[in-house]
Amino acid sequence: MSVEPVAAGPDDGTRSSDTPKAGAPLAPGGGRPGWPALRPLALRLHFYAGVLVAPFLLVAAVTGLLYAGSVQAEKIVYDHELRVPVGRSELPLSQQIAAARKAHPEGDISAVRPSPEAGATTRVLLSGVKGVDSEHKLAVFVDPYTGKVRGALEQYGTSGALPLRTWIDGLHRNLHLGDTGRLYSELAASWLWVITGGGLVLWMARRRQGAAKRKVRAIALPDRAATGRRRAMSFHGSVGVWAALGLFFLSATGLTWSTYAGANVTDLRAALGQATPAVSSAVGGEHAGHGSMEGMDMGGSGGHGGASADVGIDAVLKAARAKGLDNPVEIVPPTGPGAAYTVSQIQRSWPEKQDAAAVDPATGRVTDVVRFADHPPLAKLSRWGIDAHMGSLFGLPNQIALAALALALIFLIVWGYRMWWQRGRAGAFGRPIPRGAWRQAPPYVLALLVVVIGLLGSCLPLLGIPLAAFLVIDIALGRLAEWREKRARPVGG
Repeated sequence: MSVEPVAAGPDDGTRSSDTPKAGAPLAPGGGRPGWPALRPLALRLHFYAGVLVAPFLLVAAVTGLLYAGSVQAEKIVYDHELRVPVGRSELPLSQQIAAARKAHPEGDISAVRPSPEAGATTRVLLSGVKGVDSEHKLAVFVDPYTGKVRGALEQYGTSGALPLRTWIDGLHRNLHLGDTGRLYSELAASWLWVITGGGLVLWMARRRQGAAKRKVRAIALPDRAATGRRRAMSFHGSVGVWAALGLFFLSATGLTWSTYAGANVTDLRAALGQATPAVSSAVGGEHAGHGSMEGMDMGGSGGHGGASADVGIDAVLKAARAKGLDNPVEIVPPTGPGAAYTVSQIQRSWPEKQDAAAVDPATGRVTDVVRFADHPPLAKLSRWGIDAHMGSLFGLPNQIALAALALALIFLIVWGYRMWWQRGRAGAFGRPIPRGAWRQAPPYVLALLVVVIGLLGSCLPLLGIPLAAFLVIDIALGRLAEWREKRARPVGG
């Protein structure tokens, strides 16, 4: 991938035939056909996209690198709350909850996460606690063997993020600026695949002739014999080629839960019948046809919803176990009269466990079951993509891969600016490729570009709108430059 301004020059790697010249012969219909007509425009767009969007990408890469390490750091920082010595047998879940409520009677019980493995604590999640963010829960950690409360921490989301990871996640997602801050990450994700794809195409075109005379592997390996800007360009491009697939993945998955593009993706999935099904919490109900459990913090008002009879949470968990819902699970109490307990598997690592069941509090009978195996294909892909983006799908290898991609993106951005500086002979930033290349393209190609920009503007607003603005401003500046040139031209010149 390349974000350098590739302008005509002795060391930019371009061919003079790619840059439109005055008096160049045009193809029938007034345009130069094919790639030669579009390459200068692509170069100019790629340059400006890289220069203007790269700062947002840099912030996303740095914060993403921090998040990749936060999953393991969380286990170390909160080891006292998360781990306990393994005992002989666990107490009934109801006793563990009673111990948590005795230590923290404030708020309401919104969910319970039984100890998922030997030596792990049980989490009792409380909502409506004073001093705790309304979108967060207070997690009370209980030793399942002794009932001793090990501490209490704020928790966010279905991933169970604790304060350290929550803070880094907010920094990566919205710079702690709320919904407005989310626009930065959506802008970065919207343009990442464009810059990556453009750089990949330009790199392959630049190396096409040379690769035909060398081994195929030379396409993706840097030229160690090169010096100066050519050497920087070679390493920059090689890293971009190797990282391209991962960067495409980060862009696509990052957009799935963005503000505008994410809403469009959700609407499209719903229209195609690919929404994630949710278990019905109504006693005796059927599957909910729509709704999403992805990235949401499922909560309730606490208590047992005023049910006239309740078999108890231990019986509810036993009923869910009988339906194959093994650890880890989260139990949400009824939200009101006529509502059931919901028991959901919350394992985000491979193989994922995402089954869910509803249990009647009066009888302990399972009234509804939703299996992850029965989810629509796009719902599964969305779940896998989000979990891989968060580094939980494949555990530590997943987190290492994300960290490597973040480092690669940081390298590409810094090296892109470095090449821009070198293009100016290390004394100033270089000039972008001259404008006006769009005039050399055939009319039908320009019409197709207008349609594509329109579609992008509606589906990916933070890509389409800036792109349209760039083209309008670029054309306006070109017209202004022509007007000034004509005014400065001597009469009769």
